[in-house]
Amino acid sequence: MAKKSSVNKNNHRRKLVAQYAGKRKRLKEIAEDQTKPSEERFAARLKLAQLPRNSSATRIRNRCELTGRARGYYRKLKLCRNMLRELASQGMIPGMTKSSW
Repeated sequence: MAKKSSVNKNNHRRKLVAQYAGKRKRLKEIAEDQTKPSEERFAARLKLAQLPRNSSATRIRNRCELTGRARGYYRKLKLCRNMLRELASQGMIPGMTKSSW
């Protein structure tokens, strides 16, 4: 089980990303538009840098829905490898069986 503070920090980052997504997208479009003057693009870059760091989508860490574990994460199932194996052994995941020999 991951620390609750790590899971809460990640959830807070998700909220910030959703909150600033529109503003961040507009500033990036201005900054990357080659038809605009360089002063305007530079100003957009400065405004982008003033936004909170945690509002960037790259700061989000994929975590297991059950345990909060950050490593060994399967995107399709939103589970870590440990929980995937345990749930598959219990027959809780449709179409998945654990083979043993």
